[in-house]
Amino acid sequence: MEFVDSHLPRRIEGWRSPILGLPMPIVSYGDRGHPVLLFPTAAADFLENERFFLIKAVEPAIFAGRIRLFSIDSINRVAWMDRGLGVPEQARRQNLYARYVEEEVVPYIRHACGDAHVRTAVTGASFGAFHAANAIFRRPDLFDGLIAMSGFYDLEQDYLGGYSDDNVYYNNPAWYLPGLGGRYLELLQHTCRIVIVTGQGQWEAPQHSRQLSALLNSKSIPHVLDVWGHDVSHDWPWWRRMLPHHLGTLGL
Repeated sequence: MEFVDSHLPRRIEGWRSPILGLPMPIVSYGDRGHPVLLFPTAAADFLENERFFLIKAVEPAIFAGRIRLFSIDSINRVAWMDRGLGVPEQARRQNLYARYVEEEVVPYIRHACGDAHVRTAVTGASFGAFHAANAIFRRPDLFDGLIAMSGFYDLEQDYLGGYSDDNVYYNNPAWYLPGLGGRYLELLQHTCRIVIVTGQGQWEAPQHSRQLSALLNSKSIPHVLDVWGHDVSHDWPWWRRMLPHHLGTLGL
């Protein structure tokens, strides 16, 4: 089976990120529709979602012109997943990655779409769900939809070891969401569509999704919490079902 349909508009570009100091590729699928930014899992690259047929799972929405999908690299391998680094440096690199998304990827997407003001939906599975959630909760003026699949939303237990600074605080949704107010809170409450979806089977951790849902409820941020069954594992076959299903929930 082909990773993607040969007729699907597909374009690979990239640049050396001034913020990260790294070559950062980006691939787009489709040529019209609402932009959707897709983050990879764990330490994976920008083509991981294609290799595991997640792009193929949403091809009908792309061909129909409902969405235009963009996929980027992770830098987790040189940040949170590099245990040779101290937590302060891991957090500094995480903050640089968030800035790269906001200051480089968003303008690229807006230029590609021919709309200097369009807001982008975000999605990802596992660690990709963390990055997607962090993107929209940090900057709901740039992002307007979230499908977070099988994710976690608090770095404290597995990555921080008791450490905290501004780089950690402003990139850890479980910490900064409780104090969020003003325009960004209003945007999340009134203009964003949010879905948190998880299974309850092997390798899943549905408590993380429930905890995020409770936090959003405490801030009166509307969202859908969708907990799938105990047969649903933390794996690609289920994410290939979740994403197309919940594009419909977002109206895409």
